[in-house]
Amino acid sequence: MSQSAITLRDPKPGDLGFIVHQQAALYAKEYGWDWTFEALIAQIVADFIREFNPTMERCWIAELDGKVVGSAFVVKQSEQVAKLRMLYVHEAARGRGLGKHLVNECIEFSKAKRYQTIVLWTNDVLTAARHIYEAAGFTLIDESSHFSFGHQQTGQNWALNLNN
Repeated sequence: MSQSAITLRDPKPGDLGFIVHQQAALYAKEYGWDWTFEALIAQIVADFIREFNPTMERCWIAELDGKVVGSAFVVKQSEQVAKLRMLYVHEAARGRGLGKHLVNECIEFSKAKRYQTIVLWTNDVLTAARHIYEAAGFTLIDESSHFSFGHQQTGQNWALNLNN
């Protein structure tokens, strides 16, 4: 029996709110994060929608058997710097290379738009995502301790030079 294919597409009405809900619920289950995480990702999505620059920004929605199972965003931080936001892979789609595929799409899009660097912020507890970033060539720039989402966290900033 073959696995169904995961497809990537642009967002449709309802997708982004659903992604916020799914990611908040998943991170509460897996990491014990509280409802304040939902506020952060809801703000990221709201800013993306409100300030969307279609020539320099993009959102990918991953779909499996008609269900949304992942997402990734590239937003313009400056003329030279893109920012990868909200990499998300639903537990039903894990182990299929979706996270890697989404990150590669973000990198290729950023190169095509002639960004010099792509950056991201994450927390050290998100080990699977960090492994994807490292494998793609991102390097850890700095990290700092903070209390967020009901827990003490170590936030990390990563960057990838796109001129190599």
